Amino acid sequence: MSMYTKTRRRRDEPTVDGLPEQMHYADTGCEASMSCLECPLPRCKFDDPAWYQAYKLRERDEEIAWTYQYENLHVYEVATRFGISVRTVHRALRRIQTPLAAAA
Repeated sequence: MSMYTKTRRRRDEPTVDGLPEQMHYADTGCEASMSCLECPLPRCKFDDPAWYQAYKLRERDEEIAWTYQYENLHVYEVATRFGISVRTVHRALRRIQTPLAAAA
């Protein structure tokens, strides 16, 4: 019984699918951009999903903080506008006020 699998390619023949340049990739983009090559994000959301989730959360937190501070709305009104709980508004305001270096 052999431990090695037999391939149909000889050693002197190049591999057909070895380089990504020979593959066709459909550049379908994502919700951030229509095309991967024109994406404004500093990282790809598919490469690091946790980073993208934190990035979206940071944007939402900034919008919540701006709404709370500059439109002079009560926390309950902000929660109703964004469709979130009052506790989530408080968490978002705390995350905006706490620098990232101190939180890490």
